[in-house]
Amino acid sequence: MTDPDPLRDVSDPLRAAADTMRQVRERCVWSQRITHRDLVPYLIEESHEVIDAVEAGDRAELREELGDLLWQVLFHSAVAAQDEDDPFDIDDVARGLTEKMVRRHPHVFGDAVAATPEEVLVHWNAAKAAEKRERRSVLDGVPAGMPALARAQKVLGRAAKVVDPSPVVDPTPVVERAAGETKRIASESALGDALLALVAQARENGWDAERALRERLRRLEDEVRAAEAG
Repeated sequence: MTDPDPLRDVSDPLRAAADTMRQVRERCVWSQRITHRDLVPYLIEESHEVIDAVEAGDRAELREELGDLLWQVLFHSAVAAQDEDDPFDIDDVARGLTEKMVRRHPHVFGDAVAATPEEVLVHWNAAKAAEKRERRSVLDGVPAGMPALARAQKVLGRAAKVVDPSPVVDPTPVVERAAGETKRIASESALGDALLALVAQARENGWDAERALRERLRRLEDEVRAAEAG
């Protein structure tokens, strides 16, 4: 006997999506062999496609890409549900998420008061610190797999809670024009210093270094395509 068509279940679309994923995991010979590690490249790709849709302002594309990203969450949960030693499913994931978000919003679900975004962050950080008592460094929890510019900005922000990072970040602009000549970077190590300095300047100004480079690359891509079109 086959499972009911999930497209017919319009009463609970999220549950229908989870059930669809379960059927795919159980019946699709490709999906049956997939592991969490196998899914990582797809998760990264889908996350970036969501970012592209957001920054392009394409609502239809955003809706579709959010669905693709949700599929990755459902896929990981379906894989986890079959783990012999420590199984959990999408309901466990959702339950844990709800409990965490309630804890981190005491001004919404409790008696705490937060009248400004800054006060909201105080409650959020206090709740997060209580949850992560096992952490020994402010740098714990910064994903090693983040894009380098975004990770640098995150590390600088965390580091500022403990030390003054400015002595290790040369504030001199990376590219200067003096006497009509552009300053050159002497080595790959110096390039790293220069990039970190630029990220520090971005953080000081409230800019997103990763987004700034993405948007500049989009303009370059437009220029290339325009040149190709003749």
